[in-house]
Amino acid sequence: TPRTYCCANTEDLETVIQHVHSLYPSAPFLAAGVSMGGMLLLNYLGKMGPKTPLKAAATFSVGWNTFACSESLEKPLNWLLFNYYLTTCLQSSINKHRHMFVKQIDMDHVMKAKSIREFDKRFTSVMFGYRTIDDYYTDASPNRRLKSVGIPVLCLNSVDDVFSPSHAIPIETAKQNPNVALVLTSYGGHIGFLEGIWPRQSTYMDRVFKQFVQAMVEHGHELSSM
Repeated sequence: TPRTYCCANTEDLETVIQHVHSLYPSAPFLAAGVSMGGMLLLNYLGKMGPKTPLKAAATFSVGWNTFACSESLEKPLNWLLFNYYLTTCLQSSINKHRHMFVKQIDMDHVMKAKSIREFDKRFTSVMFGYRTIDDYYTDASPNRRLKSVGIPVLCLNSVDDVFSPSHAIPIETAKQNPNVALVLTSYGGHIGFLEGIWPRQSTYMDRVFKQFVQAMVEHGHELSSM
């Protein structure tokens, strides 16, 4: 279809969750989201509140404030290491289907973008009908919806993650919602969390995820009755 995806649009995720739940209505149903996937998941949970069929969720290395994420990635070194490369990847992914977008998007203008923010301004925000890039980034930021999350959620972030700067992590908002557990590590980067001298086995992220899922499956009913 001539539509892609974005951090704020949760329609695809809602469809998948409802479909799986309709097939297995009595099964314990959890979800996990990593990076942008975590942003989508949190935005979905914030919109749904306690009405979601999910029993619990976990997110890793989420970008909480899209404006702050963009500013961090536009710093010279981060732009050189990450931003420009990721922008070219985004351009390549849509250029393969250029003929599907030309009626609504100025594709030549999109292909000249030099940053993710420019790409989002020229393509993503237009694709999803936002008036401005600021409107899109405001709607895409999961920190705005954290207070409305209605199921147990574990959020793991590292304070040295250039994709999600520490000053934009909503610590106070998380404290105010008893459903949210926000775990911060000093190191871990973006989806890193490696451990040991030879970090070839499971990571801290893997261990936390396994423990959380096991606890929710075995003891989730205790939380819901509190």
